[in-house]
Amino acid sequence: MPMSQSVIEMNGITKEFGTFKANDNIHLELNKGEIHALLGENGAGKSTLMNILSGLLEPTSGEIKVNGNNVKISSPDVANELGIGMVHQHFMLVDKFTVTENIMLGREKSKFGYIDKKSAEKEIKELSDHYGLKVEPSAKVENITVGMQQRVEILKTLYRGANILIFDEPTGVLTPQEIEELMSIMKQLVSEGKSIILITHKLDEIKQVADRCTVIRRGKSIDTVDVADTSQQELADMMVGRSVTFKVEKKPSNPKETVLKIDNLIVKETRGYDAVKSVNLEVRAGEVLGIAGVDGNGQSELIQAITGLTKVSAGSIQLAGTDITNKKPRKITEVGLGHIPEDRQKYGLILPMTLEENISLQTYYQKPFSNHGFLNYKEIKMHAKRLIEEFDVRTISEEHTAASLSGGNQQKAIIAREVDRDPALLIAAQPTRGLDVGAIEYIHKRLIELRDNGKAVLLMSYELDEVMNVSDRIAVMYDGKIIAIVNADETNESELGLLMAGVPLAEAKKKSDEKGKEKDAVDSTT
Repeated sequence: MPMSQSVIEMNGITKEFGTFKANDNIHLELNKGEIHALLGENGAGKSTLMNILSGLLEPTSGEIKVNGNNVKISSPDVANELGIGMVHQHFMLVDKFTVTENIMLGREKSKFGYIDKKSAEKEIKELSDHYGLKVEPSAKVENITVGMQQRVEILKTLYRGANILIFDEPTGVLTPQEIEELMSIMKQLVSEGKSIILITHKLDEIKQVADRCTVIRRGKSIDTVDVADTSQQELADMMVGRSVTFKVEKKPSNPKETVLKIDNLIVKETRGYDAVKSVNLEVRAGEVLGIAGVDGNGQSELIQAITGLTKVSAGSIQLAGTDITNKKPRKITEVGLGHIPEDRQKYGLILPMTLEENISLQTYYQKPFSNHGFLNYKEIKMHAKRLIEEFDVRTISEEHTAASLSGGNQQKAIIAREVDRDPALLIAAQPTRGLDVGAIEYIHKRLIELRDNGKAVLLMSYELDEVMNVSDRIAVMYDGKIIAIVNADETNESELGLLMAGVPLAEAKKKSDEKGKEKDAVDSTT
């Protein structure tokens, strides 16, 4: 069997920020036509390593070879010339520009002294059709879905002639259907000779598409393994450095008084249509109520209404016996609400502010953090240091900005702030998005601890495993309505999947039972 041709070799890569080593003597090799996964905990140094390869950072020491030649990648332009393109975790697109304008930005072609947008649009359409990306070149970015925006980012790298593509946490904001489509696109890209480095925390995605996987932990290379010969459990244990459990250990819930009561709630979305349609819901102290549903069925608008981020058109919301309908977010927070928002950068953090300032955002105006209008920075710092240690937020210092943290560590900082306040109701919307398996295990334990301490938890997640594992009851949303509420220990993935597609509960139960019997019959004959 011929040896694989190496297209990228990163040897002994070290990157220091002051006294902190983000990368410490890391080795990575990418072969032509392979999908190579890069796996590591939040803050392990994955994005730093890829920022070095894409020219955004220069290494402190080490060498990089592209197609066997030693290179110095001093800028993204140099990386582009070498055929390296990066699809970033947080998209780098201009909302007001069209797809074509975004893709050609910085690579404008001219004709008779004018920008030749027509030929660029034609080329982009051909690329889009060839790779099955289904992108409309003339659409404005602000009017297309998140999944479509990601395809624009992919097209941008292909338009620049990239043969080596880096995907940084590409599925964090995608629906299950969009994830499947992305996996197909990646497989097609490598079948045509492209090579891909995939940064991800999701072990099932690695098993689905990757050929090899390099694991790094706390900035150091641990091992490179063949994915086909390595189990998800082995990958998880290598990444975290200890045995990780995927099953949430919990005793049966002991629900008590109602903490959140929603009556006939109607919430409109931005275009004026009803996104939430006459929803009735109760969450009790001592339980986790999960909300399941395909993205876009009113879950986000429901949570934004409860938290005061969106106006309620009709109906009422009560928290701990207090009417909070259309109250300001701070007033709702003071009644006893904690909120881990779905979009951490838009609603959870002020990125240019320091980590210690972000951790005190909900409480800075209260004692001991302020007194007679003057901030007590000593208390703010001590509070931040305690939570950073307790929740294992990986940062050089509490004085660094929130923007300098990896996405997963930004999420951990928000969770630390909200959980520490010990709210009567914690709304956790996509709480483990972008987190590694060790952090997911920890967050799930904290949610169950809150429940066991008599608090109410409302969990919204597009990860069906997470909803089933953590919840005591599950409310399924479809087309803005709650079409069923089921006990988590009395349902299964098949039944929930049917409910999420709008199938009524009785029919979903019947079809799920039939599918289960068919599977049992097949199992008994094999």
